[in-house]
Amino acid sequence: MRNRRCAGVLVALTVVLLPTGCRGTTSSGAPAGSARPTASPAPSGYGTRFLAVGECSSFGTARFTEVPCSSERAAARVTARHDGAVADGPACPATTDFVLHIGAQGTGGAGRIPQGYACMRDLQPPHPGDPGGGGGPRTIVGDCLYGSGHGQVRETACDGSGKRKPVYRVVRAVASRDACPASTALYVQLGGAQPVGCARRV
Repeated sequence: MRNRRCAGVLVALTVVLLPTGCRGTTSSGAPAGSARPTASPAPSGYGTRFLAVGECSSFGTARFTEVPCSSERAAARVTARHDGAVADGPACPATTDFVLHIGAQGTGGAGRIPQGYACMRDLQPPHPGDPGGGGGPRTIVGDCLYGSGHGQVRETACDGSGKRKPVYRVVRAVASRDACPASTALYVQLGGAQPVGCARRV
């Protein structure tokens, strides 16, 4: 399933690092993953809205389709669905495995699917969006990171099963940097009510 998703529409959002200042480690803008092209949805006729909350999708190399969740082709379920662009809308749930970007189809009428995005959770493990899972569109407490060069970091699996070994682990989310523990080696911008992630070396 993982290989099929990599060829599909897995999209990772950006994580921005905050400089550690007096703690001695400096980092700047840091993508947490690589964005992939948006695939074109193929309307399937299920439900009144394409990929509504609770519905399921299959994976493909260029297109994704809505399928019954009981189907053997079902691979992931929609946990949240929003119109518009990701940058302008609400964040996906913390343990989202990947985001499907949905573009308008057709020139109007019944064939048109408005632009939006669906927050997806795989039906079967492993779940890259879980803490320490090494992926997902958001960085959360429990996730691990490695330096990718030029002051940037990316997520990797905490158990060492990824291509890169973990160097940092986000141990706490706080409102401001001064609330991080003294052992913090890196600050990570998480967003939300507690936007600063305190990361220590592993």
